[in-house]
Amino acid sequence: MLFRLALLFTAVPIIELALLIEIGRRLGTWYALGLVLITGIVGGFAAKHQGFRIFAEIRRELAAGSLPKDQLWDGLFILIGGILLITPGLLTDITGFVLLIPKTRQIAKELVLRKIHKWLKMGIIQIL
Repeated sequence: MLFRLALLFTAVPIIELALLIEIGRRLGTWYALGLVLITGIVGGFAAKHQGFRIFAEIRRELAAGSLPKDQLWDGLFILIGGILLITPGLLTDITGFVLLIPKTRQIAKELVLRKIHKWLKMGIIQIL
């Protein structure tokens, strides 16, 4: 697990840097920087808007006496997507936008929940 995290935190920034250098070489430095800036701003506003929408849904579910489990997962993925969008880089921006689109967020949510259920069955995760 530690090896995977180390690989993630070293490989992703190297790939992001290589992509930005290549885009800067092909389009120009200012276009590459502008692209990163625009995706960060647009993504931040989109994450904020969706976050407020999900927060309102969570409040509505709680007021109705229901547990808002789907909305909590959506909120988590929107938070992660927003963090990825304000992180400079194209791969993180693409991943962040994927997590902000409801249909693709649903797919990601199903994949994560399947993985968690698998870990629960295998005993890797235990709930006390």
